[in-house]
Amino acid sequence: MLIGILNCGYPPENVKDNHGNYDAMFSTFLDGHGFKYKTWNVVDGNFPASPTDAEGWLITGSKHGIYEDLPFITPLKEFIKNIYDSTRPMVGVCFGHQAIAQALGGKVEKFDGGWAIGHQDYVFGGHGEISLNAWHQDQIVELPDGASVIASNSFCQNAGLIYGSRAYTIQPHPEMNNSIISDYIIARRSDTTYPAHLMDRADKLTKAPTHDNVIANDIASFFRGVFKPEVVT
Repeated sequence: MLIGILNCGYPPENVKDNHGNYDAMFSTFLDGHGFKYKTWNVVDGNFPASPTDAEGWLITGSKHGIYEDLPFITPLKEFIKNIYDSTRPMVGVCFGHQAIAQALGGKVEKFDGGWAIGHQDYVFGGHGEISLNAWHQDQIVELPDGASVIASNSFCQNAGLIYGSRAYTIQPHPEMNNSIISDYIIARRSDTTYPAHLMDRADKLTKAPTHDNVIANDIASFFRGVFKPEVVT
C-alpha cells in the first residue's frame, strides 16, 4: 500500500541530522507494517496532482498554524477536502490533526492554557490510559461534522479524532520517540517561547515509557480499513 506523505514543515537541524525529516520519522514509526511511501513537500508548494496518487495519505506536523496566512495553507485545505471526498484513508498528526479539522469545518486556535511539551497521558478509546510525546499550543476547539473523539485528557479535550473510515487524527506525536523529543528540547531550550518549567519537566521525563507502538498499530489498521474505534466522549 502506497502512503502519500504531505510534509508540512521541517525539524530543527540537530533533529534532522539524527532522525531525518518528518517523512523518515513516520517510515521508522510504521516500520514492519509493509507500507511504501512517497513524499510531497507541500510546505514548499509541492502538491500531488490528485488524491489517486496514493492509496492512503498522512499529513505531518509543522511549526506553523493552520490559521496562518501562508501560501501553502489554502491549497493544503483544498487537497484535504479532495482526499476526504475521495474516501481514501487519511491520517493527520499534530498540525495534520488540526489541518484536517479546520479544512472540514472545525476551528483551531492558540490555546490560552499554554503548551504541552514532552510526555503526556491520554485516555484513549480501546486502550485505556496511554502515554505519548506532544509538542503543541494550538488545539482544535470546535469539531467538524463527522468527527468523534477517541482520545482526550484534561489539557487537550480533542486529542484524537475519528471520521468514520475516512480520517484518523491525533494531536500528540507518536512518531517522536524519547530520543527525538530529547533532541527537540536541546534545539529549543534557549527559545523563550517555551516555558522553562515545561522544558525542565519534559527533559526529566525523556526516560519514561511511551506507547508509540499502540498508535502505530492503530494507524496501520486504519489504513487497511480494519480499525475499530472506541469513542471516549
